[in-house]
Amino acid sequence: MAVKFQYNKTSLNNIRKQLKMRQNALPTLKNKESALRVSVIAAKAMSEKLIADLDDALKRYDYLAALWNEFEPGLISITDVDLVTVKVAGVKTPELKEIHYQINEFNAFTRPAWYADGVTILKELSRLGIESEVYLEKSRILDYQRKKTTQKVNLYEKVQIPGYQEAIRKIKRYMEDEENLSKAASKIVKSRHAAEEEEEEQNND
Repeated sequence: MAVKFQYNKTSLNNIRKQLKMRQNALPTLKNKESALRVSVIAAKAMSEKLIADLDDALKRYDYLAALWNEFEPGLISITDVDLVTVKVAGVKTPELKEIHYQINEFNAFTRPAWYADGVTILKELSRLGIESEVYLEKSRILDYQRKKTTQKVNLYEKVQIPGYQEAIRKIKRYMEDEENLSKAASKIVKSRHAAEEEEEEQNND
């Protein structure tokens, strides 16, 4: 990274501050990256588990397949889904709170006895499907933030920190060279001045 700097103490101090800030932030960023990686895996696994649970539930109720023909279309519908925001490793993610259903009235005396059970089954199946989608979205958000954090870790670790360290080396080397030149020049001036004084004294004698 091409760090803009000047060959002076002010610039050196500024670069040291920038370097220290990134060196201090790096362990935190690495911890966040690690936590996000684990959270992504957990969210994906949960989504897959819920899909598997949904498949199992569909197989479990397969014996009712013929009865669904008697089920009144539109008897139950989803009116709203309540999500809450939960922070995972500092990242805002969705979590399912509640599903709102609208159940149309039906006459329990004229309808089959399993109607009430059918409503419960549909609620269970829809919850599994919706919750798996929420976890899938959670994993997508977390994975996006993990990638951004990984990019920042790489930027700090491989680009910015070495760049600032190199800039510090260059400024210090320049300032040391300048100091050495200044000392050498000072010695030359002193020795020349001393020689002139000595020559003047001799001339006066």
